[in-house]
Amino acid sequence: MNFPLADRPWLASYTPDVPADVEVPDEALGAALTRAAERFGDRIAIDFLGRGLTYRALARDVDRAAGALRDLGVVPGDRVAIALPNCTSHVVAFYAVLRLGAIVVEHNPVYSADELTHQLIDSGAVVVICWQKTAPSVVSVQERTAVRAIAVVDLAADMPFAKQFLLRLPVQKAKTLRTQLQGPVPAGTLDWHTLMRRAKPVAADHPQPASSDIALLQYTGGTTGTPKGAILTHRNLVANAVQADAWTNLRPGAETVYGILPFFHAFGLTLCLTFSVRIGATMVAFPKFAPSAVLTAQKRLPATFMAGVAPMFDRIAAMATERGADLSTVRIAFAGAMPISAETAARWEEQTGGLLIEGYGMTETSPLAVGNPCSVDRAPGTLGLPFPSTEIRIVDVDDPTHDVGPGERGELLLRGPQVFAGYWGRPDETAAVLLADGWLRTGDVVVADEACSLTLVDRTKEMIITGGFKVYPSQVEELLRGMPGVEDVAIVGVPAGEQGERVVAAVVLSATDAAAGVDLAAVRAWCEQHLARYAIPRELVILDELPRSPIGKVLRRVVREGVLANRGQVNA
Repeated sequence: MNFPLADRPWLASYTPDVPADVEVPDEALGAALTRAAERFGDRIAIDFLGRGLTYRALARDVDRAAGALRDLGVVPGDRVAIALPNCTSHVVAFYAVLRLGAIVVEHNPVYSADELTHQLIDSGAVVVICWQKTAPSVVSVQERTAVRAIAVVDLAADMPFAKQFLLRLPVQKAKTLRTQLQGPVPAGTLDWHTLMRRAKPVAADHPQPASSDIALLQYTGGTTGTPKGAILTHRNLVANAVQADAWTNLRPGAETVYGILPFFHAFGLTLCLTFSVRIGATMVAFPKFAPSAVLTAQKRLPATFMAGVAPMFDRIAAMATERGADLSTVRIAFAGAMPISAETAARWEEQTGGLLIEGYGMTETSPLAVGNPCSVDRAPGTLGLPFPSTEIRIVDVDDPTHDVGPGERGELLLRGPQVFAGYWGRPDETAAVLLADGWLRTGDVVVADEACSLTLVDRTKEMIITGGFKVYPSQVEELLRGMPGVEDVAIVGVPAGEQGERVVAAVVLSATDAAAGVDLAAVRAWCEQHLARYAIPRELVILDELPRSPIGKVLRRVVREGVLANRGQVNA
C-alpha cells in the first residue's frame, strides 16, 4: 500500500483546523525560547514544586549557563551529557548546551554505572551535568570516558526558598525528603549553581547553530539490543514541535503543560519541554511521577494539556475519583508508548470532560509521527493518522519493496522532516533502517483501514517465528489479559532447535481467587478458543511484576533474558 504525497487519503479525516503540511522554520531550536521571552516575558515558563521562572528570566539563565559551559571549554559540536530528573536546571542546561552549538546527550539519572559507561563512551561526552545522586556513578566511570568535567545539580536549589529552609529542619519529614532529593557530592566535581553564578552570559550576537546541526543524541534500542544514539538535528526537533502545535491547536501563551513524563525520554522531551516553549506555555515540572503530586499541583496551577502513558492516566483518574479532585481544566491529554484501552479513555474523559488522544512515534521520529484527531473522532486503541508533512508506506515484513493492501499486516515506513539523521557512529545500523529517499523502517507492524487510520500489531524484532509461522506477541498478550486471574502478561520467544522458537507466556497473577487456577494447562485451554495452534504458549513463567522502561513500556527483551536465565523454574 503506497500513499504518495500528492494524494494522501488520510487528509480527508483531519480536523478542519489541521493543515496538510507545516512550514518548518529554518532556525535553531532555541529560537523559540528567544521569541517566547520577547512575547511572553512575564509569563511563568517553568514551575518546579511551586517556584516559578518567567520566560525572560529563563532566557537570561540560559545565556548565563551557556557562559558557564563556555568557561569549561565547551565548543560547537562537543557532546554534553545531561543526567537529571525533571527540574528547572534541566531545562536551563538543555537550552544552554544548544545555545553554544554543542550537542545534548540525555541520560536516565538513575542509570547504573555500567549503563552510563556505554553511553558516555559511545557519545564521547566531554562534560556531564548530573544530579547529586547520579554523580557517584559518573565519577566511578570517568577515567574510561572522555569526560573532563562533572557539574553537579542540587535539586533543592530549584525549589522555593521556603521549601529549601524547611528541608534543613531536624525533623523526620525533612530528612526523608532530603534523602529523596539530595546525595553526597564526590570530590573533584563542580557545583553547577556556583558555576552559573560566576559565569558571564554569552553575548546576544554569539553565533547560533544552523538548523542542520545536530542538537541531540537520544539513546534508543534498549528493548532490542545495545542502546545506540539517534542523531536528531535542530530541524528535526523544531519540525516535531511545529507538527504537535498544528495537531493540537493549543493557544499561544495561554496553556499550562504538565511535565509528568521524563525529559530524558524522547516523548517527554518533545511534548513537555520543547513543545511548551514553542507555544509559550507554563510547564509544571515534576521530578518524578506521583498522582498525589499531580493533584496537589492541579489546585495551584491547573493543567490544560498533559502527555503521558496509559498507567499514568489510570492512576491520576483513580486518585481524583477517590479524592473528589477537579480535572476539568485538562482539555487535551496525549498518550503514547503503549495502547490506550477504551475503558481508560472513557474514565479519563469522564473525569476531565476533555479528550484523551492516542498517538505513535519513536525516538527516530523526534518522536511524534502519527496521532488520533483531537476531536470526538478519536478512536482509543488505534494509532490514528500520519501527522502533517508526514508520509507513510506499509510494506511486506520480509520485503520492504513490496507494498501491502488495506487490512493487511505490514511494516510501517515513515518519511517527514522529523525523521532522524541516523545512529551516532553506526553507519551499518543506519543503512538498515534509513532507506533510499528518506524512508524510515520503523520495525513496527501495523494495519491500515481505507482511511489510512493505523492500528499497531507488533514489532518485527519481537515477532516469534515458530515452525515457519509468525506469532505476534501483542495478539497473544491481549487475549491472555482477559483471562480470569491474569493481571498482566508478556509473550516472548526462546530458542527451540529446528522449530525456531518456542512461545513462552510470562504472567503476573491478580490478587483474586481465580489466580489459583492459572497454570500452563489453563492458559493453553484459554488460548485454544481464539488462537492458531502454533501461537499457543508452550511454557509458562509466573512473575511478581514485569520489567518496564522509565515510561512504563514492558521490556520483552528483559523478560526473555530472564526466562533463558531461569529455565529450571519454567513450568512446562
